[in-house]
Formats: sequence, structure tokens, C-alpha cells
Amino acid sequence: MLKINVFLFALLLTSFCYSQQVIQSMKRLPDSGQKLSYTNTYGEDNDYNINSPFYINNNDGTITDTITGLMWQKTDGGEITFENAITYTDTLTLGGFNNWRLPNAHEAFSILNLQNNNPALDVSFFTKTPAEYWWTSNRQINDSTKIWVTNAGGGIGNHPKSETISAGGTKKVHVRAVRDIIAPPVLTTVYSDNLDGTITDNRTNLVWQKIPNSNPMTWEAALQYAENLTLGNDSNWRLPNIKELQSLNDESYVNPSVNPSFFNNMGVRKYWSSTTQQNQAANAWYWNTQYGITTYDAKSNNNFVLCVRTNKASMASSIESFSMQENKAKVFPNPFVDRIEITGFDNNSVFCLLDAAGKIIFEGKDIFSQSFAFLNRGVYFIFITNSGFKPIKLIKN
Repeated sequence: MLKINVFLFALLLTSFCYSQQVIQSMKRLPDSGQKLSYTNTYGEDNDYNINSPFYINNNDGTITDTITGLMWQKTDGGEITFENAITYTDTLTLGGFNNWRLPNAHEAFSILNLQNNNPALDVSFFTKTPAEYWWTSNRQINDSTKIWVTNAGGGIGNHPKSETISAGGTKKVHVRAVRDIIAPPVLTTVYSDNLDGTITDNRTNLVWQKIPNSNPMTWEAALQYAENLTLGNDSNWRLPNIKELQSLNDESYVNPSVNPSFFNNMGVRKYWSSTTQQNQAANAWYWNTQYGITTYDAKSNNNFVLCVRTNKASMASSIESFSMQENKAKVFPNPFVDRIEITGFDNNSVFCLLDAAGKIIFEGKDIFSQSFAFLNRGVYFIFITNSGFKPIKLIKN
């Protein structure tokens, strides 16, 4: 752990940091969900498994995303105007909670599954509805009549709020609520310039190529370029998946839609992702920096490339934390009858006790003072919400 801390301290001293408070509402950025291979060229989306989506059905109309740490409404609230969507989420009581809200653009995009289409969701957890789009809380920065929405085909874009049926349009724009399971941390440093041609995003722990490749290229060539890149004394670069690429989008900017203090060479361009269009293998998803929409293009066409890699310091810290969690976090007695004791956890941990179907029995910090004698015999799980690790299996006698 000492080596990691020394590295981080040195990095802090040698990096230029951008101070801007931002709420880190997602603990980690989920993978796109794409599992199929569409090329023999290494570097496509499914070649990298980093944060595979992992949901829990709470059987009370809610879904817990263990990767982001967010809880979602299982069945969307139906077609509705943007203004009514805000009121709907702010006044919703569901699963025993009343702190629901409309998701921002990045949160809404995080639950899309790019292996699926119409809807691009995991329908084993999220109920399939007639929705064509879902509202987010973000307005277009230079036109408040346009709202960022995700779509059932897997993309995200800025659409006139008048398009939805309830506002006189023809589109089915639905609402889905989200809530924070625990209060999200506030970051004072969004980006860090590593002064070696790379930028670290402290929200996602991804390291980005600061200056994109100047020559547009086909999708296959983009995969090869990224895999062969050496930059910042590191060769572990790759073409980002569409969720990673979209995570750079800053809805407070247009032309281009990125933070100019760090990415001032992006231009208004189309950038390839490693993600193939799920129902048309000849196309791949790209990110357009004019406003920040994601859509697709023929892989044979030429687009620009911005490479990404995983932050080594973060990865090492996560590996060590995982080791400590596995070695020190113990639940006893197991099997249990009444009380549950846990050792080796963070003092700020929030615990969820779930039954075998994923229903939350208890959520809070004071699990040790609770009596669970009322529970039926069977299998249960303890989920430590701020650890990022899978639930610990328990047996109730």
C-alpha cells in the first residue's frame, strides 16, 4: 500500500489538476454489455471485460446496479412530457424510498446494453415497454427546448421536448427514475493532466490520449492503431467502447462538447468506439463532438481515434483493496440464527441484506443491532454497497 500512496503523491505533485466540484454519482462505469465478436482483429469491445454489468432484482419494483451503485425503477413510468417527468420522479415513492429523481445523461446511458436492440436494455431485469426514448435531466446548453434522451436502439442524443406524444409530437418518450443508494462523493478534481500526453479522468479512472490521431481511418485500422500505440511510457492502449467514449462528453459545451481546458484539440469530429452496432455488423458506434450524440457509421468509412487505457494506480489499488476485502471481511456466525456480525469492513460501509431472490431485507449501517430472527430458513446475501464486490453468501438456520 505504501508504494501506491507514494505513486499517487508523486502523481499529485507532477500533474496539473482542474478544480471543479462534481458529484460522482456512479462508482464505476459499466461495460457496454457487448459479448459477441465481429472481427478477427484484436481490440474490439468484447475483447475487454472490465466492469461487466451486475444487477440485483429487489422484487419491489426496483433494480440495484452494483457497478454504479445506483438503484433504478424496474418498469418505466410511461410516456410523459419532460416537465411532468421531473415532477413524476421527484414525487415518486417506490420500494419504500422517496428520494427518486430523473437521471442525468451519463447515468441514463450507463444502463443501456449494446448487445441488445429495441430495447437496448437487459430485459431480464428491466421491463420491456413501448418506449422509443427515455428522458434525462440534461437540457441542451444553448437550446433549453432540447433535452438529452437515450433511445431504445442504444444511442443518446439531444431532441426537442415537443417530440413526445404528450407534448403534441409523435415519439414515445418515457420516464425512468433513479436514486442514490448512498450519498455520492463530491470530486474537486475532474481531470488531471499527466504532462506526458495523457489525461486522467478521476470520475472513471480512465487515462485518455490528450491529442487524438490527426488522420481519420476505418474502424479496423482504428483497432490496430490503438493496440499498437505507445504513449506516456505505456503500451496498454485500446479503442474505447461507446460508454467510455461517451463518458467524456460534457453537456455544458458544444462545438466541441468536451472540456476545453484539457481536450482542446478534439475539434468537431466523429470518433470511433470499439462497439459494433448490435443488429448490423458492418457498422460501429461513434461519438460526435458537435453536441455529443452517439450513433453509428459503416466500418469502412474514415473517422477519428482517441485511445484509452485503465489507470494503473487505480487498478493496483483496486486489486489490493479486493485482496484486503476478501481476506479481512468476515461474516459470522454463518449459518446465523438472529444477529449478524461483520469484521474487516470500512467504517463508512452501508450494508444490504438480501434474500435469494434479490429482495432487500435491510439497508443501513447499523446492521449489527438488528434482529433477523423473523427470517425464514434459507440462503441470504450481504451486499456492502460501497465496496464494489459481489454479495457474501449467508445461511439462515
